Amino acid sequence: MLQNIRQNVKGTGAKIIIGLIVISFSLFGIESILVGGGGNEVAEVNGEPIFPQQLQQALDTQKRRLMAMMGDNLDPSLLDDDRLGPQALQALINRKLLMQSAREMGLAVSDPEIGSVVASMEQFQIDGVFSPDVYKNVLSSAGYTPLYFKESLHDDILLNQLRSGIAGSEFVTPSEMQVNAKVISEQRDVRYMRIPKDKYLTVADVTDAQVNAYYDAHQSDFQTLESVDLDYLELTLDDFREPVEDVTLREAYELAKHESQFQPQTRVSHILFESSDDSEVMQRIAMAQEKLKNGVSFTDAASEYSDDIGSAKKGGDLGFTSGDTFPAPMEAAIATLQPGVVSAAVTTESGTHLILVTERNQAETPSFDEMRSELQDSIQIEEARIALLRTVESLKDLSFNAEDLQYPAQELSLVVEKADAVTRAPNEGLFVNAALIEAAFSEDVLQSGNNSEVIELADNRFVVLSVRRHNVAELKPLATVKDEVLAVVAEESARAAVVREAGESLQRLYAGAQLEKIAAAQGYDVEVELGISRGESTVPPEALRRLFELPQPANDGLMADFVMLPNGDAVIVQLLQVSTGEYDALAAAEQIQLQQMLNSELGGLVDTEFQRGLRARADITVL
Repeated sequence: MLQNIRQNVKGTGAKIIIGLIVISFSLFGIESILVGGGGNEVAEVNGEPIFPQQLQQALDTQKRRLMAMMGDNLDPSLLDDDRLGPQALQALINRKLLMQSAREMGLAVSDPEIGSVVASMEQFQIDGVFSPDVYKNVLSSAGYTPLYFKESLHDDILLNQLRSGIAGSEFVTPSEMQVNAKVISEQRDVRYMRIPKDKYLTVADVTDAQVNAYYDAHQSDFQTLESVDLDYLELTLDDFREPVEDVTLREAYELAKHESQFQPQTRVSHILFESSDDSEVMQRIAMAQEKLKNGVSFTDAASEYSDDIGSAKKGGDLGFTSGDTFPAPMEAAIATLQPGVVSAAVTTESGTHLILVTERNQAETPSFDEMRSELQDSIQIEEARIALLRTVESLKDLSFNAEDLQYPAQELSLVVEKADAVTRAPNEGLFVNAALIEAAFSEDVLQSGNNSEVIELADNRFVVLSVRRHNVAELKPLATVKDEVLAVVAEESARAAVVREAGESLQRLYAGAQLEKIAAAQGYDVEVELGISRGESTVPPEALRRLFELPQPANDGLMADFVMLPNGDAVIVQLLQVSTGEYDALAAAEQIQLQQMLNSELGGLVDTEFQRGLRARADITVL
């Protein structure tokens, strides 16, 4: 049905269906359609709801993280809601359980503490000073509102308190340290012999019959890669950059001079008093003021009296503000304070504050010439982005209805680019992008012959493509791949010969022969290592792993085995002696490292078990 609409989009039937969709959006709202109807919540956790908007926000955040990590190499299937949805919902449920537990424990975070954290975050600063404009722009580009970000930050700080408390309630006992040290710092005496694959690697012994047999049995290994020859149109932001008139630049400069990063910046410290008992608060404020009057530093008073744990550790320091970082009553008091003067008591929703201005910087406004390049770039980008998005919308309409890309290119004055032999495997240049590969080999584009959707890539790039030719996979003639087949057969034969020799040598070893005599007979060397640890680098890792898996030889008996290395060599290993590790024999730095490792492992285990216990006791309903 959808394919018929696409092919007959200008028909009456298609217009009726599109009209019904428009009516549905106008009657019920876009959000109700996108997040699904039927109910107002997707889950309940101990009676507290999780709403569709919260799940959608979690999904969007997860997708942004994946896109940021993988860039153009992102597989679009990883962003599928059906794939991410269950995981995101379970994460929301776990977060809800932890938040409920934190509230039950009476944990809390003050608004000044959140403000201090925000002000100290480097991504919101210019030259080390908090910038409200940068703050808003960064949040907007990440899909956050300031309110949602502060709520999320509040919850993150609260959960960090909870997890730190849980992890801090556990510790590693001395006996546990001793037991782990025995295993981790264990040392072993070993000898080993390497059998090289190259000894048997020769194509001279490979017969034509072996080549033909291998070729016939592994034809799928000798196929040409399926590929497509593509036409595509690419739009980038730079395509729409235009010169900026001088008068426009000067108007932008006049506006920029009044932006917050060029306004005075004030550094603030405070002492916060939190209590439901007003008389207690006033008594504590009076005590703090008396101390300050008698010469006690504000830093010491904040450390002693402030209920804001985060800033109290820093002498009450909250960082810089340009007038809109803290609650309005605080900002009003800050604006009138001279540096070094402590305010009277100021009340906000967080509690009562004594405020000290420690520094006030008068920002210098750059000259027009100094800002010209930055302003020009900013204006060009803003105007180019608008022009780009308008052209993208036109391209979507034109390419959707066109048989190929020639007509859209002509209408938009674009040039059709070509890319040949693009495969499903990793390509170079533009077509390293997984989204383009998926589109090129999709049924709609490859089989039905339609133009792809306009695909948005990173860095304001958009691409639409169509398949000019489909090159199916074909079996390569034996004559063209004979050398490749010879090499593969010789490799397999050599590896098999190494395994046989290693097995025979191991049998002789267990029959009573000495490893040195076995090695000498074949022209190999025997390596001996005394007191090696699990982190030894002189022994091949595969051999080292097997050596530490072998049990200690009983009554001077033999304990040996062989392992294959990735390159096809074999290593015969013989364990001579095991020396149990001792905690007291470790250096002080090694003891500290061991304790930190065990604390980390135990903390993770306790956190996991704590969450498992919360889930076991919780009433969770997924709707």
